[in-house]
Amino acid sequence: MATYKLLLLPGDGIGPEVMAEVEKVARALAAMGAARFEMERGLVGGSAYDAHGKAISEGDMALAMAADAVIFGAVGGPKWDGVPYDVRPEAGLLRLRKDLALFANLRPAICYPALADASSLKREIVEGLDIMIVRELTGGVYFGEPKEIIDLGNGQKRGIDTQVYDTFEIERIGRVAFELARKRRNKVTSSEKRNVMKSGVLWHEVITALHKREYPDVQLEHQLADALGMQLVRWPKQFDVIVTDNLFGDMLSDVAAMLTGSLGMLPSASLGAVDKVTDKRKALYEPVHGSAPDIAGKGMANPIAMIGSFAMALRYSFGLGDLADRIEKAIADTLDEGLRTADIKAGATTIVSTAQMGDAIVAKLNAAA
Repeated sequence: MATYKLLLLPGDGIGPEVMAEVEKVARALAAMGAARFEMERGLVGGSAYDAHGKAISEGDMALAMAADAVIFGAVGGPKWDGVPYDVRPEAGLLRLRKDLALFANLRPAICYPALADASSLKREIVEGLDIMIVRELTGGVYFGEPKEIIDLGNGQKRGIDTQVYDTFEIERIGRVAFELARKRRNKVTSSEKRNVMKSGVLWHEVITALHKREYPDVQLEHQLADALGMQLVRWPKQFDVIVTDNLFGDMLSDVAAMLTGSLGMLPSASLGAVDKVTDKRKALYEPVHGSAPDIAGKGMANPIAMIGSFAMALRYSFGLGDLADRIEKAIADTLDEGLRTADIKAGATTIVSTAQMGDAIVAKLNAAA
């Protein structure tokens, strides 16, 4: 039985609570002889700032570099609103993405049948929804230079952020999207703002050429990002794989998240390139939701996105797709029984705590073993 090295970075707010449920699932899989996990814990975000004066320490960065996968909770909260910009909690996540070269962010949006009524949209719009948003993660406006605030004098300032993309960055994220589509429903929607942004013009040109050259068998369509946002809430089931840049991917994936009923339901994977020698890739897995400091410590957090992120690690880092399927089925079966955390309580028969939801999912896993 192979052993996989995991670095757990619970972070702040509800992060430690939902991470504890991942540990339960990992222990359950180990107990049934399905896989073995060597788990280390580290600090990131506000907790790291309190301990080290920075959003992630050099020691924990070294652990992240050595891990087979990083499992990340959430960072931030009002406690750290006044810390310097370069050591704010979110800087820890940005450094992990940059230093691990995690250029591809996969955000599935799946609406479990039992939760169709928890969505803000009508059941017929979201029931059976299964889309994948592929977001470019290490380029664009979040990392482009110059990035600064200039004092113009006379009480005036100018804020500058720069949107920058090179051909190779667009091609590599495009390949991820086309390869995923081949394993799904064979359709890719590429999204940018070529009508007002030169980077969008280049994005459109590069994706079109890549499609013609390497993936002519995959259906490709282009939509402007604002129009796509509207279509996501109009008829989301028209989409299969959506590929877009860092900024638009950030926004559109949050829109897609709410189609499913709650941000607490959605996992994500951030992937690096496959090493040609080891055939492994750096990867970080995290729930889409934030640290939710208003409910931290109350046992109200939904652990499903965190557990689902662990399932994505099994699928994309370890090639254990069968185990990932079993976890996802255990989640679906638990929801079918009417168990709900507070954020998805519509149609519930029983409201449960964070730990109780984790226990119920583990019970389903064990029952199916």
